[in-house]
Amino acid sequence: MLVLVSDTHSTDSHRLTGRTLEAVREADLVVHAGDFMREPVLDAFIDESSQFLAVYGNNDDAGIRDRIPEARNFTYGGIEFAMTHTRRGGPQALTLFGRERGADAVVFGHSHRPTFDATGAIPLINPGSHAQPRGHRKAHAELEPLPDGGLRGRLVTVDGSVFERFTLDPHGRN
Repeated sequence: MLVLVSDTHSTDSHRLTGRTLEAVREADLVVHAGDFMREPVLDAFIDESSQFLAVYGNNDDAGIRDRIPEARNFTYGGIEFAMTHTRRGGPQALTLFGRERGADAVVFGHSHRPTFDATGAIPLINPGSHAQPRGHRKAHAELEPLPDGGLRGRLVTVDGSVFERFTLDPHGRN
């Protein structure tokens, strides 16, 4: 299972609780779309994860920026992801970012709003914030490989409630 998290906004701990903590511990790969804030938070995520990738966000300190990139690609379940914290210009800029990086989907953060948007040329996924939802529900995303390729995904609250389901198809049939 692939777990997506973002926008922790902490100075000393990962602030993981409930289903989000369980999912991070169970995951094959945990991906964080930025805004840890301080290095001990990044280290706490690394300690909880068997495999961990991240990008830095606009609120991350210099120590984090020295350790992880602003943007990166990764592949899981046959899907090529491009990841960044944010891009000025909204969905269009994120779609362009994904196209430039040869991605099938884009993972991003910043808004704290858990979102799956397949209305554009490239699906956009924001897992929201598990720790500081800013008016939205506390959430993360879980994605599992499908037998014939692609991923089945869901947006999940910290208490374990699934509030949106989606599929990522490597052939663009989402």
